[in-house]
Amino acid sequence: MRLGHWIGLLALLLSLVIIWQIRQIALLGFAAVVLATVLNRVVRSLQRFRIPRGSAIAITVILLLALIAGFFALIVPSLVDQLQQFITLIPQAIDRVRGWYEQLINVIPGQVLENAPNLANLTQQLQTWLTQLLGNFFNLVNTSLTAIISFLLFLVITIMLLLNPLPYRRVFVLAFPAFYRRRVEEILDECETALFGWIKGTLFDMLIIAFLSYIGLLILRVPLPLVNALLAGLLEFIPNVGPTLSVIPPVLLALLDAPWKAVAVLILYFLIQQLESLILVPIVMSQAVDLLPVFTILAVLVFTSFFGFLGLFMSIPLLIVSQIWLKEVLVNDVLDRWQDKTKDNREKNLLIVENDNITPNEPK
Repeated sequence: MRLGHWIGLLALLLSLVIIWQIRQIALLGFAAVVLATVLNRVVRSLQRFRIPRGSAIAITVILLLALIAGFFALIVPSLVDQLQQFITLIPQAIDRVRGWYEQLINVIPGQVLENAPNLANLTQQLQTWLTQLLGNFFNLVNTSLTAIISFLLFLVITIMLLLNPLPYRRVFVLAFPAFYRRRVEEILDECETALFGWIKGTLFDMLIIAFLSYIGLLILRVPLPLVNALLAGLLEFIPNVGPTLSVIPPVLLALLDAPWKAVAVLILYFLIQQLESLILVPIVMSQAVDLLPVFTILAVLVFTSFFGFLGLFMSIPLLIVSQIWLKEVLVNDVLDRWQDKTKDNREKNLLIVENDNITPNEPK
């Protein structure tokens, strides 16, 4: 390798180390890029009605801020109130489960439940863990100034990218060799289309799941239907893992009334998830790229371990973008052309051999 190659390799490694050190900030910037990409599509839609871009951006930003303000003004107060009730009800639900379990021990004879004391200790530890977790959560929400600053920074970066996205895109494209920059533009357009289709379908999915969960919990008269419905809708953002976690709180609360109600909640969530799997997910996936279930689970685990709580919610956008870049760059532009080149060389060599085997006609 030449000196220039070694310098380029060293610069690449140094850049990777720096990005890893600031990975939380980098992920926050990626989240801002995703939101700015979605909002830019909304701005383009408004421009089709002959609205100037400046006015379209202003309308989009105002709608976004109004949506955020409306969420905090209308939903958060009732949500906090019901969450406080949830904290007081969870220990009662665990105590009732423990009482039913002790009755079950007295009914079943012999050594069938020889590990019963361990399970009783487990429920007691679970109660303590849930209480500490929810208490720490409220302390974090109420006292974390860093989260508020990060959120404001996220909005500022999003608005700045939305106001004039072309210079930032041009800087990113210039990081690639000149012969490949047009190809990078095509890949970026594909990422934009996939992300917009995915977020549009996912928001539709979340709204339907939250609405159905709220109606079903109201019919079953489960406590705190709004909290559980919003939790079910928000956790739909996390595929595979989110729906499983969302069923735990309403089942515990239903146990306060009767065991049959907990079973009914399980059946309700199972039917909703079947509706999602058979109808809603195909609609979402038709608007984005195909994601294999195993890859989505691994993406959630890997990005959560790397980036923490923010990586949990951004795992699927990261997976979509990574999959597109790997498919277009590594597969289409490297491996497929490598195979075609090998095939062409094989055909060329075969043609040379055939020409060597042809003998010229001898003159009479």
